[in-house]
Order: sequence, then structure tokens, then C-alpha cells
Amino acid sequence: MQQGWLTKTFKGDRAIWGLVALFMFYSLLAVYSSSVGVAFRNFGGNTTYFLWSQFLMLILSLVIIVVVHYLPYRIYFSVAGLLLICSVGLLILTFAFGSRVNEATRWLVIPGTGFRLQTSDVAKVALVIYLARSLAKYQNELNNFMLVTKYFIFPVGIVCGLIMPENLSTAVMVFGICMIILFIGRVPFKFLLSYVGLAVAGVLLFAMLLSVFKKDSNRVQVWKDRIENFFSGKADEDGDYQSNQAKIAISTGGLIGKAPGKSTQRNMLPQSNSDFIFAIIIEEYGLLFGAIPLILAYMILLFRGITIAKKCETAFPAFLVMGLTVMIVVQAMLNMMVAVGLFPVTGQTLPMVSWGRTSVLVMSFSFGAILSVSRVANARIKKEELSEEEISDEGEKIYGTATT
Repeated sequence: MQQGWLTKTFKGDRAIWGLVALFMFYSLLAVYSSSVGVAFRNFGGNTTYFLWSQFLMLILSLVIIVVVHYLPYRIYFSVAGLLLICSVGLLILTFAFGSRVNEATRWLVIPGTGFRLQTSDVAKVALVIYLARSLAKYQNELNNFMLVTKYFIFPVGIVCGLIMPENLSTAVMVFGICMIILFIGRVPFKFLLSYVGLAVAGVLLFAMLLSVFKKDSNRVQVWKDRIENFFSGKADEDGDYQSNQAKIAISTGGLIGKAPGKSTQRNMLPQSNSDFIFAIIIEEYGLLFGAIPLILAYMILLFRGITIAKKCETAFPAFLVMGLTVMIVVQAMLNMMVAVGLFPVTGQTLPMVSWGRTSVLVMSFSFGAILSVSRVANARIKKEELSEEEISDEGEKIYGTATT
């Protein structure tokens, strides 16, 4: 009876539901362990502050996934444009009135709640949904360079341009995700190369203008230092310090780790419960029980996303699933690459594992939308199989009666 209740409540791809449970399990263990010291210092000795905060967010995220996966995915086709416009509006508000934390204005404080919304996360999902809608709508006109530029690249440029001044790494990641989605959607590769070239030129021009007109207050030097230090191996006071501490955590974790709660680098690694949580997981659980299971989990998610997309009869749900899956997996890979020193520090969280609020809620919505498509596709396939069985039974009856 319990199994039947679970099956009726959690519909769609069972493998993805299993992955959600796995991510939440790692999240609770790693967030608690990595944030004990910070919680003790900042919250009057309450070492479980971040644990309970993440637990409540994960409960809310589970509710969001369940609710969203019951919604018909067709509504996203209708509201894709509106979602994009609203997200652009939020980015503009953040640019003008956002809360400044760690020398960057990336958050919009919701009045009366104290809740800080990272608007770039919202815009990222809205842009993916919009691209899925546009690819489905114009799939027979993708060889038209002007059309692709107008309906695809122009919105991407606006969103990335609004994110870039305060968060270059997120803007580059969003642009890269969009290029992958357009490539999957069969936009000609020569178009994509030209857009990448334009994007690089635009970033360089923007950096030069800021360096000339805002010498005292801009993040160009931060971008430059992080990139130069990454390739040269020199240390700086921020990015390279974090990277070095993460490398120490990983190297001391070894194959099987130090055991849960035994991390030492959590006290020296900034953002140990968010941006660098992967390093703490490896330190405590090692490669065998920490790194490899998580990497495989995100790869399985990518595989299941492709499988769900293949089941779709129409273009929009297929592009929606692939877009959201690529978004989640690319962000996860970037986070892991930063932790192990293969990429400059970007500030990206590990989806559904890192401590967070906006990021957890946005990723929960994404998982719910993927499961919504899976639920509908599975129901259609099951209905078709039942219809085939009924036809087969009728044929057997007729054949048997005729023989008799």
C-alpha cells in the first residue's frame, strides 16, 4: 500500500526521483559538516543553524518539485516570453537597487521578508524556457541568420549583458549553456561560432570601457587577476587562496576520506558550504564515496534527460528537458572543476547540494519541469501499450471464434 502511494504521488522518471533523494542526502550531511564552525561563530554557538536552514529549504524544494511535476508543461510555452521579460526586469532592478555583498551587487532584497533573491538564477531558467519555445516555434527557419539573431541571440545578449557587470562568470556560463542548447536545437555551427566571436569582442570592449571610465570602482581587475593567477599559478588574496584550500581538502581526503564530520579545511575554506562544498565532500567521503557517486549522478541525470527527450512527440518538451538538464549538469561540472583547480573561481553552487536559497528553489523548479515532461510521456506510452494489448486481445477473440 505504501509503495502504491509513493507511485501515485511521485510520478515521472523514477531514476530522477532517486537522484533528487541522493542530492538531498549529500546536501544535508555536507552542509552541516562544512558549516559547523561558521554557525558557531555567527549564530551564538548554534552549530545546527545551517543544517536546519537547508533542511527547511529542501522540504520546500520537494514540495515545489511535486507541485511543478503535476503542472502541464504546455503552460511554459505560453508564458515563456512573459517569464523572460519579468526576469530582465528583475535584473534591471538588481542593477539599480540590489544588495551589495562581497563587493558585488547580485541580490535583490524582497521588502518585508529579508529574503535575498539572486536574480541571475531566475533569469537563467527563464532564458532556457524561452529558447526551448523559440526552437520549437522556428525549427524550420533556423538557417535564417537574421531570424536566429533577432529571436535567439538578442534576448541572450540582453540577459548576459545585465548579469556581466557584477558577475562575469555567471554571464559566461549562461551564454555557454545557451550555445549548447542552440547547438542541440540544430542552429548552424557557423552561426554559433560568429556569436561566440561577437561575445568575446563585446566582453573585451566592455572591460576596456570600464577600465577607462571607472578606474576606482569596477570588477575588471578582479576578472583579470583571477584569470592571470589561474594560468600563471601565482597566489592572490581571494580566489587562489580558496582554490589552494580546496586542493588541500581534496588531497587529504584521498580514496576513502577522513569520515563524516572530520573535515579540517572547513574552518579555513571560505564558502565551504556553498561554492566549495564538493571539496569538503571529497575530504570527508573520499573519491569512492564522495566524488565518484556525485559525478556519476549528474551523468545519469544527463542520460535520463536525453532518454526523456527521445520519448517526446513534439519539439517543445524535448528542448525544454534538454535545456534544463544541460543547465543543471553544466553548472555542476563547473563547480566541480573549480573545486579541483581545473577552472578559475566562478562562485557557482553545486545544484541541489550546496547551501542556498534562490539556487535551491530554481533547481527544484527545473527538476519539477523535467519530471512533468517525463510524467506525460510515460502516461502516453503506457496508454499506447494498453491500447495495443486491447487490440491484440480483440484479434485473438475474433480469430478464436472464427476457428471454432
